[in-house]
Amino acid sequence: MASLFSGRVLIRNNSDQDELDTEAELSRRLENRLVLLFFGAGSCPQCQAFAPILRDFFVRLTDEFYVLRAAQLALVYVSQDPTEEQQDLFLRDMPKKWLFLPFEDDLRRDLGRRFSVERLPAVVVLKPGGDVLSRDATDEIRRLGPACFANWQEAAEVLDRNFLQPEDLDDPAPRSLTEPLRRCKYRVDREARSKRGPGGGSQPEGERGAEGGAGELF
Repeated sequence: MASLFSGRVLIRNNSDQDELDTEAELSRRLENRLVLLFFGAGSCPQCQAFAPILRDFFVRLTDEFYVLRAAQLALVYVSQDPTEEQQDLFLRDMPKKWLFLPFEDDLRRDLGRRFSVERLPAVVVLKPGGDVLSRDATDEIRRLGPACFANWQEAAEVLDRNFLQPEDLDDPAPRSLTEPLRRCKYRVDREARSKRGPGGGSQPEGERGAEGGAGELF
């Protein structure tokens, strides 16, 4: 995905307007994520009406106040504003995690042609590899809100690295909060069955040892 902006600068919508101007920085922000390209303009009434919906959609998926782990999601505002002042005014109340292209970058216009954007606002959803998942998801976002992200994630087969287990640990982290309890329960049940044997009574010591080995889960 970072290749779409290779050689370009993306700016974070925070107070310092941090610039992402290296391949490593772009990859860290965009790789293995669904990327939304938001085509809009502050002078567009429809964009003004849609912006709070999109802002809420993004915040509820990425802000730690709402979710334990931020979704694998990035948003790039592709401004169609006629002036830089209007662009800055439009972005002033938008999330700090949004990214945007410098006003003087002609890629703002080129992306509109590349993705056949015919009206504003438009939200193009891209898979991590750059393929188009949705050419305009504005209606879907209006109707479903954050729930539509799960559909996109499944369709794009996005890998959530937050849930990868450590590769270098002998005892990997539990996959869920209830897994330790399940492990304990299964272990107790298995030991009870082993002692009872096939007939329900205690199993002879010699036969009990033969049950070990292949097929054990723990």
